[in-house]
Amino acid sequence: MRYSKEIKIGFIAILAIAVLVLGVNFLKGNSFFGGDESYYSYMENSGQLMVASNVTLNGVIVGKVLGVDYVPNESPKKRVKITFTIQNSSVKLPIGTIVEIGSLDILSKGLLIILPLNTSKGFHKSGSVLPGRISVDMVSQVKAYADPISQKLQAMMSSIDKMVGSLTAFWDESATSQIEESLKEVKIAIARFGSLAKEMQQFIGEEKQQFARIMSNIENITLNLKKSNDQISKIIGNLKTVSDDLVTADFKGVILEAQTTLKKINFILAEASSGKGTLGKLIYDAKLYNELVDSNNQLQELIDDIEKHPERYINISLVGGKSKALKLNSTQEKKLASFLDSLPD
Repeated sequence: MRYSKEIKIGFIAILAIAVLVLGVNFLKGNSFFGGDESYYSYMENSGQLMVASNVTLNGVIVGKVLGVDYVPNESPKKRVKITFTIQNSSVKLPIGTIVEIGSLDILSKGLLIILPLNTSKGFHKSGSVLPGRISVDMVSQVKAYADPISQKLQAMMSSIDKMVGSLTAFWDESATSQIEESLKEVKIAIARFGSLAKEMQQFIGEEKQQFARIMSNIENITLNLKKSNDQISKIIGNLKTVSDDLVTADFKGVILEAQTTLKKINFILAEASSGKGTLGKLIYDAKLYNELVDSNNQLQELIDDIEKHPERYINISLVGGKSKALKLNSTQEKKLASFLDSLPD
C-alpha cells in the first residue's frame, strides 16, 4: 500500500512537470506537442515586438514569435534577430516572402507574413532566413502628417506675434493723435464737398436759362429755313439744270477728235521709227546726216570768211572812185557752188 501511494505521487509529479514544460513552451509560442517549423529574420529594430506575439497571414494566426534577440556581431541594420514558428502545417512560405513587424490592432503588435505573387520559385525550408522590415505604425503616420502642419502653424504664430507687436508699437498716443487729425481733415473735406455741391446747383440753374435761350435761337433758325424753302428749291433746280447741261455736252465728239489726233501722232511716230518719211530719214539715214553736217561746216566757214574779208563779197562804190571786183580762186568757187546746191529750192 505504501509503494502504491508513492508511485501515484511520483506519477502525478512527473505529469505535473510535463504539463508545466508544455505550458511554458506553449506560452513561449511553441505548439503543445512541438513539431513546428522555425524561421529567422534580421531587422534593424524590434518595433517593440514581444515574445509569444502572433504570426499572422492575411489576418489569420499561423504561428508564434519565439524570440527577439539583440545580435551585436551583425551589421548595424540587421542587429535584431526574430525567431518565429509556423504552427499550421498547410502553410508554406514561398521564396520571396517578406516578414513585417506591424500593428495587429491598436494595443498589440505582431509579425505579418506577406506572400509574393509568384510562387513558382520554390519554398523556404525550416530554419531559413527571410527578409524583414518594419511597417510604419499609425502613430508614425499621424506624426509624419502632422509635423509639416505643426511647423506651418508655428511659423504662422510667429508671424502673428510679430504683427501684434508691430500694431502695439504703432498704436500709441502719437497714432491716436494722427487718427484724430485725419478725422478732422475728413470732416473738412465733407464740408467742402457740400459747398461745391451748392455751387454746382447754382451753376446748373444759370445754365438752364442759357440752354433755354439756345433752344429758342435754334427754333428761330429752323423757322427761317422753312421760310426760305422755296428759294432753296430754286437753287437746287438751277444746279440740276447746270448738271444736265454738263451731261448733254458733246464730250463724246471731243474724245473722238482726241483719239484721232493721237492715232495720227502714233502713225507719224511709227513711220519715223521704221525710217519712212522726212523725220525717219533724218533719224536713220546716216548719209543725209553727214551731208547736213558738211553743209553746216561749209556754211560756217563761209560766214567766218565773210566776217574776215567782207570786201571780197561786197562791192562798195564811192564818189570819185571804184572798187575792184572780187576775184575767187578755184577752191572758193567750188565751196560756193556746193553751198548753193545744198540750199533748198
